[in-house]
Amino acid sequence: MLALWGLFLPFFLSAQAGTHPVVKADSLPVSSGVQTGGNEGKPEVFTSGFLDVLNSGQINASARLIRLYIGEPGRFAIPVSFYSGVSSNNFQPVIQAIPASNELLYTQFINPLSGLANLSAEGTIRLGKQKQTTGASVMYQAGERILTGYRTGLPADPQTGRPVNFLNSFGSAGIYIQTGAWERSNQKNKGISWLAWRYIFTYTRTSSLREFLPAITSNGLYTGWSLAWGVEITRLVNIRVVYYKYIKQPEIDYTQPIYQFSFNYTFR
Repeated sequence: MLALWGLFLPFFLSAQAGTHPVVKADSLPVSSGVQTGGNEGKPEVFTSGFLDVLNSGQINASARLIRLYIGEPGRFAIPVSFYSGVSSNNFQPVIQAIPASNELLYTQFINPLSGLANLSAEGTIRLGKQKQTTGASVMYQAGERILTGYRTGLPADPQTGRPVNFLNSFGSAGIYIQTGAWERSNQKNKGISWLAWRYIFTYTRTSSLREFLPAITSNGLYTGWSLAWGVEITRLVNIRVVYYKYIKQPEIDYTQPIYQFSFNYTFR
């Protein structure tokens, strides 16, 4: 646990060093998904990420390893990001040794930035005037990621508890609304406050799920939605709160509500 915080704490603290408020994490960017040239087409390496604390005691940490644009410079380009993350349940008290469970998948399926490795196209398309602080955007994200499950079975089975990495497809789309935010005593340091709603779907081949859940009868398709709020002011605060709700939930014996509290960081 200390190693996890030691790895990501410098990135979290660096959020105070940004020069312009832009929400980068969890598929909530402010800039348009259609790039029109300038410096926006340059690759971004280790520019942002997040630390998530969920009400179940789970911690997720993810870093954007690279962000680049694919298309025609100055005309049309699709932003593509590669994330890598880790998860931990170390906030939960350990009473006795038990086999690894698949509770983590309940939150990872519905979180678009989860996964040991995550490659996705993500962005927003601004509606109306581009230069105004207050406005609405259509947001999107779609990609592939590697998740980890743990084989279930009898305690006497040597395969029980064995980790299995599998490929998962996911996508989300929704509406993003933002406006300005600032300190009363420092109106020059202007940031943003935003509200976002997304529809989320995720798909895994049934044969992959049966590698660690032999008795599963699912078709591998799960859907849900999320409602998120956040505020970001340079050198002051950068937080968000997300509520997730499954429409069709995974066949996992874990059904707690999912509340996510996040601390973002950005390198500029």
